[in-house]
Amino acid sequence: MKMRARSMAVVALAIFALADAARAQVAEKKSLTLDGAKKVIAAAEDYARQNKAPGGVIAVVDAGGNLMALERLDGTFAAGASISIGKARTAVLFQKPTKVFEDIINKGRTAMAALPDSFFTPLQGGIPVIADGQIIGGVGVSGAMSAAQDEQLAIAGADVAKRFGADPMATSTLPVTYFSKKEVDAAFDKGGVLFNGDNGARNYMLHASRREGPGMVEVHTKDTDIIYVLKGSTTIVTGGTMVEGKPIAADEVRGREITGGDARQLVPGDVMIIPNNVPHWFKEIQGPFLYYVVKVR
Repeated sequence: MKMRARSMAVVALAIFALADAARAQVAEKKSLTLDGAKKVIAAAEDYARQNKAPGGVIAVVDAGGNLMALERLDGTFAAGASISIGKARTAVLFQKPTKVFEDIINKGRTAMAALPDSFFTPLQGGIPVIADGQIIGGVGVSGAMSAAQDEQLAIAGADVAKRFGADPMATSTLPVTYFSKKEVDAAFDKGGVLFNGDNGARNYMLHASRREGPGMVEVHTKDTDIIYVLKGSTTIVTGGTMVEGKPIAADEVRGREITGGDARQLVPGDVMIIPNNVPHWFKEIQGPFLYYVVKVR
């Protein structure tokens, strides 16, 4: 039995030694998921809206330069799609922002421009996507107000990836967000956004909403609204069929009225959850009507 035990111990040690040797010859590599690519695009798109970019095509590629996701904002020229993909691919394959190569060529090293277009687009607007110190992809933008704004959108998207590797059990790398009573009161005075989702890094926003009278029918194609009433009351109609619905912005539709649906009276202390794609209409207001809205995407 002792000989057998010793033999088993030797075998176990040999297995661990082989495993260590194998680990020494390979490295753990993180990869960008489709969900991660969508978050990069969402952050860049949010930055574009906040900074009034006239357009833009946002492309995200994986570590091998293969296209994972692309979004073309309304009004952007068609060629922007190919250019943005080229910028993203250049950023990841050369592991540098594409502005580096544009600057090199502008300083006289024009021979670099002879590299094949299939993997080299030396135009400002491409940024490597990095998580936990590893380059896991690239994001490229074309068609914004300027080359500098192309790069700003790309940076906003790439910055989201810095949080991808955070341990969910560890302390958050994001700062705690605090709004004083004065700030909250000021937001409710006119109705406004308290928290914008950290430029797409988070999947929620917080609005301090105010209504003085009835509104249009609303449909949010991506956002679920969680409503908590603070003051005043309203008759809200949910569901049913929206009449004369028209898109007013990305993922937002407005209409004149609802036929059918369920009418409810909301008063202070009430909570309502309205899933995305559900028509809702603040039909009557006894106000001012103040309420928090947490928008979850």
